[in-house]
Amino acid sequence: MYGSVKDEIGTTLQEIRDAGLFKDERRLTSPQSAHITTAKADALNFCANNYLGLADNPDVKAAAAAALDDWGFGMASVRFICGTQELHKQLESAISDFLGTDDTILYSSCFDANGGVFEVLLGADDVVISDELNHASLIDGIRLCKARRLRYKNADMADLRAQLESASDARRKLIVTDGVFSMDGYFAPLDEICDLADEFGAMVLVDDSHAVGFVGEGGRGTPEHFAVMDRVDILTGTLGKALGGASGGYVAAHQEIVDLLRQRSRPYLFSNAVAPTVAAGSIKAIELARTSDEGREALRRNAELFRTLMTEAGFELLPGTHAIIPVMFAGEDGARKAAAIADAMLEHGVYVIAFSFPVVPVGKARIRVQMSAAHSEDDVRRCVEAFTAARAQVG
Repeated sequence: MYGSVKDEIGTTLQEIRDAGLFKDERRLTSPQSAHITTAKADALNFCANNYLGLADNPDVKAAAAAALDDWGFGMASVRFICGTQELHKQLESAISDFLGTDDTILYSSCFDANGGVFEVLLGADDVVISDELNHASLIDGIRLCKARRLRYKNADMADLRAQLESASDARRKLIVTDGVFSMDGYFAPLDEICDLADEFGAMVLVDDSHAVGFVGEGGRGTPEHFAVMDRVDILTGTLGKALGGASGGYVAAHQEIVDLLRQRSRPYLFSNAVAPTVAAGSIKAIELARTSDEGREALRRNAELFRTLMTEAGFELLPGTHAIIPVMFAGEDGARKAAAIADAMLEHGVYVIAFSFPVVPVGKARIRVQMSAAHSEDDVRRCVEAFTAARAQVG
């Protein structure tokens, strides 16, 4: 029965290859770090979400290794049956204390966290108003609920106001946004969003995956950056980026919201608990992030230096200050050129990845460069040199 389906899928895969959009997975032969090895070469890694350099941190690894001996390899169960250890409660408390929320509930990933929150909180009488560039996990999570779904143009407060006005009859209103839009490195204007939420009696949910740990004076993310920590109702985020880089996600929110999620959130109720080693390593990573002023400053300097040098070299960058720095390749041939330059850069000792449709819009291909506090100034300069050499090589 698979015969015709096989041919159809094969045709689709070939179309993806012909369009220059096929995504190969490069294999690392080393731990995740600013300096890595691949099957082809040693390289500087400029495409990981390892913002604070904690993915291979000795203290994080030691905490995880100790947990393996003390708490075992896995839970073999969901949380409410027999899958909750003291480690899980300690991690939830650490996140809540760090972010200033009443409580936190852990998930296997932030994708699961975003997939598990909307169906529980919103029904047919409610409305969810979402930024058009929100992460796929938010989009998929919203699709699971029965609320009316509205979108507003990216960070466009006039459009958000118009959508709120059109939803005046809703029982509950929830504004949903990424804290940082991962393909562009742009910040959502949370202060203005919270002002509109107050005016229209709406709640605010922020997925802060690309900010928690390193954005804001104390690393508490975009709510701290915009001084609205006490005005955001629900924070979702990941432990798989700046906070150790392993896996796991969370919802940090008001006590009643967390309590209800524990009772009804399907990804929480039907997924195994976060592994003990991950929980212990993440607790240590949060502890390090809380005191990582030097790391956050190093990250800021690296991003600023890269932007300056790449602009001087004639590359087109999206403006901003975040550690995500997209190098743009516009036009019909942009996707092919971005992919070719990314491949050539590995030959010059720098690991980056090209992004094209459907991850980003057609005609807006890019190489998304991501800084880490673990990169030195020399690493940043070598990355720019590799871009320049690859451009000349590709043409």
